[in-house]
Amino acid sequence: MAMVRVGLTGGIGSGKSTAAGMLAALGAVVIDADAISRSVTAAGGSAIPALQAEFGAAFVTLDGALDRDRMREATYADPGVRKRLEAIVHPLVGAESARQEELALAGGASCIVFDIPLLVESRRWRQRVDLVLVIDCPAELQVERVVRRSALAAATVRKIIASQATRAQRLAAADIVVSNTGATPEVLATEIEQLKSRFGL
Repeated sequence: MAMVRVGLTGGIGSGKSTAAGMLAALGAVVIDADAISRSVTAAGGSAIPALQAEFGAAFVTLDGALDRDRMREATYADPGVRKRLEAIVHPLVGAESARQEELALAGGASCIVFDIPLLVESRRWRQRVDLVLVIDCPAELQVERVVRRSALAAATVRKIIASQATRAQRLAAADIVVSNTGATPEVLATEIEQLKSRFGL
């Protein structure tokens, strides 16, 4: 069976990262765009010099990382800020994703899962994958989960949801939809397990 590239996406709190971990446990190689983004904007990350030049020292913490809270508020206030941020970060994420993909191919991977929060928003990602897998749940459940697991207020989580693709847009882009409204991770695990043959696992 040919190697399968899967684009995995879902809104914040949907359970996308949990699903990625389950796919990894089944043998997929997972390339996590969000983790790469955090790495390049962490202290000493490759994006920091350009971010400081573009936005100023106020957007960099004392230890040399991107001030995520300040940047989040700035992107809410001005959509143009998000575009300037993405123009710096996205090429670095793309380059590292490609590097990890080459390593996976060299290692004989049967399935590569690209965990991409902004897959629907980015046309270039859709062209790189064979299937789009969307982890779906209602917005209020997203809010409930994120508030429970983090220090973010419900209003902040709703702003994040509003800044992402809509639920309808994600569903329209999906080749496969997994509904993650169950009370336990075991329900999601069962659904993922049932799909593994489609992913060459």
